[in-house]
Amino acid sequence: MKEGTSSRRAFGPSKQATSRRTMKLHGRNWGSFCTLCSHSNWVELGNTLPNPRLIRSDVSIGNLADVNRATCRSCEGDDCTNNILEDIIEEQVLTSGYFGIVPVLSTKPPGKCSHGGGLDVTSKIEPIGGINKDTFSSNHGHLHTQAANMAIAATSQLLEDIRSAAGDRPFLQMMGMFKGSSKALCFVIDTTSSMSEDIQTVQDVTSAIINSEVGTDNEPSVYILVPFNDPDFGPLIKTTDPKVFKDVIDSLQASGGGDEEELSLSGLQLALSSAPFSSEIFLFTDAPAKDKQLKNTVIALIERTQTMVTFFITDSSPLNSRRRRNANLLSRMSASDTQLYKDLAQASGSLAIEVTKSDLPRAATIITESASSSLVTLLQAVRNPGKKDSFTFIVDQTVSNVRVYITGTSVTFTITSPTGVSQQSTSTTGSLITSSQSVGNFRSLQLTKIKGSWQINMNSNDSYTLKVIGESPIDFLFDFVAPSQGVFSGFDALETRPRAGVNGGLLVTLTGSSTATVTNVTLVTSSGSEQINGVVESQGSGNFLVQVDRVPSDEFVVRVKGKDQSNVFQRQSTTNFRASNVTITADSSSILEPGSDFSVTFSLTTNGPDGNFTIRATNNRRFASTFPTSLLLENGTSANGTVMLSAPLNTPSGTDVTLTIEAEAPGGGDSNYIVLRFSVVNTVTDFTAPVCELLSLQSNCSDNCSSAMWDLSVRVSDGNDGTGVERVTLRQGGGMLNTSLEAGNENVTLASYTSSCCSPEAELLVVDRVGNVGTCAYNIREGSVGAQSSSTRTMLSMWLYLSLIILGLHVVKFSEN
Repeated sequence: MKEGTSSRRAFGPSKQATSRRTMKLHGRNWGSFCTLCSHSNWVELGNTLPNPRLIRSDVSIGNLADVNRATCRSCEGDDCTNNILEDIIEEQVLTSGYFGIVPVLSTKPPGKCSHGGGLDVTSKIEPIGGINKDTFSSNHGHLHTQAANMAIAATSQLLEDIRSAAGDRPFLQMMGMFKGSSKALCFVIDTTSSMSEDIQTVQDVTSAIINSEVGTDNEPSVYILVPFNDPDFGPLIKTTDPKVFKDVIDSLQASGGGDEEELSLSGLQLALSSAPFSSEIFLFTDAPAKDKQLKNTVIALIERTQTMVTFFITDSSPLNSRRRRNANLLSRMSASDTQLYKDLAQASGSLAIEVTKSDLPRAATIITESASSSLVTLLQAVRNPGKKDSFTFIVDQTVSNVRVYITGTSVTFTITSPTGVSQQSTSTTGSLITSSQSVGNFRSLQLTKIKGSWQINMNSNDSYTLKVIGESPIDFLFDFVAPSQGVFSGFDALETRPRAGVNGGLLVTLTGSSTATVTNVTLVTSSGSEQINGVVESQGSGNFLVQVDRVPSDEFVVRVKGKDQSNVFQRQSTTNFRASNVTITADSSSILEPGSDFSVTFSLTTNGPDGNFTIRATNNRRFASTFPTSLLLENGTSANGTVMLSAPLNTPSGTDVTLTIEAEAPGGGDSNYIVLRFSVVNTVTDFTAPVCELLSLQSNCSDNCSSAMWDLSVRVSDGNDGTGVERVTLRQGGGMLNTSLEAGNENVTLASYTSSCCSPEAELLVVDRVGNVGTCAYNIREGSVGAQSSSTRTMLSMWLYLSLIILGLHVVKFSEN
């Protein structure tokens, strides 16, 4: 794998795009758990079911061939049907095939099987041939169907185990099957003493969204809160339970804050590190940032996650007194203070709204408007300094609820519809603007839906932003990509900024329509001075490779035009991107063990000026770290560095860590970054599922089941060396289950179940804290009162636990800072 690119293959020959939108576990596809099906002799041994021991690290996977034992003979020409030795089959000895692609390095012991295929050099060494079943044309292609069906069965079993351990909602969210928005509702809130009114507004907005959206397509998938103050910020609170989130928001209190500046960017960095891709974050403050040095880190996270950040800045006007922390203090944010927030809002494709505290509730209506799961951006533009300019956007037949957002002072405009009708900003009546609201530096317009190309002429000498949004099922996702440097052809998703001034590529994926196609992709500089069109090539399944002959050196957005039958549409990325002549790559493990040093090696290359490059490395957990503060580089050369991290011994398993490494060229005119994500995982020693001990089972069932009941009591434990019972749930049964901790023993759960005799069976699902899953089944039948069957299934705890980390198993996660 090429360092600095994603291990997630963007696409390749005859493959559907599998960028960040495809779920993988740390680089491994679900099906790779049954590599044994295709790359070993498991199928040839006559097995019809997956090897249940394959994904368990506490047991042997089977009778393995000794290193010196011959396993194969050469194939007879192209016929490899019987190349596995008879004694291997008879004695049920498990083996796989050697594989190598570099001739001078590829070898195998005498008599050993090879993988086979055109790329496998070892398959040309005696014994010649291979045993893989990857395709029908493979050496053992006659068994491809059996191997494929077995891989499907293994995948289904693994997914079912993860669903059991994680629960239905997080599992369905992971699979993209949950009815609700994929967006997060995320607040970053200044909680100093002057913010009580702002906090009340957030509480009111949260209640409104939860009351109106829960159970609908617009229900947020996750709720996130990060409070900040001074001298601290956090903890991050993340939950899928709207009631829990509402209770947390309602418990916020404004207090403290000894000076004018607060840790707003630290709080934002923590939120960006934890929110899902393409989220929207709302930050509330009335103070300047104390941690301005994090600006580039925050921009890097914004670009990497394509997250929008909307700032609500209250009472920044010279006429408004804020923060009277002592009788003699009357302060306000300077122009440079507010410009920092505006720069970050612009980078994310959102707004910095400046209002008085009394007007904040009116401005905050933008939050409820943004709750729609089908929100799309039709146009986004910034002019700083302000100037007279003209913009066009397309409203297609799938777009509804078109809104225009404008920030700035002394801004006038004229809107012209596709029918040629115009309306000016000074006009209070007209057929195009159905409603208009102004508050602070923010103006919101609701437009009449008229299909076609609209035009808006803006006029202001001051800086302004313009954003046009609507609701539509059709949108797009994309990655910057580079040709794969591995053995297999294709493209890999870039983890950093693309290189400036040279050709580049994007992988665009359309969403919301199976018939839509991309006709044009343009990189548009944020100043509007340049547009670079790409060459579009369909890859099938809604994926399009776009090649541009040059990536702009200035900040830019991505604009996509397309057709869906007779409907012509246009969409734009919200995030503003930058290219760079600095290249940074990194390589490391993805797992941190608490108490151990963790190293991340990175490499830096420049195609620009020589000199000392400033290095910064920050992590969202404030773990202790060391790194070189500068590296000396000449044009076209590379230099290496290492970041050392250490997670405290008491860091809980499942803690996610985001490390951002930045490199800034001499003079600060160019920079690049790489964002790496890790998980803290304690060494797993518990590989045993919880067990159920039947305490009582009673019944008065009769022929008339509707008038009779039965009940049982069960003691669920995880053993003396276990991690403890995480959850007991009802997998099958129509009765009522109640659970409680055993007095004096929090590792034991007591479960009581009561049901009508018309529902005579019950099955409990028991899960421990590292994901081992057990089932306990009971039934009441005529003549068999008290009959019980109990079974457990233990999984590979490490892999399951990592799955649960990704899913966010715990309802509320308090992240210590």
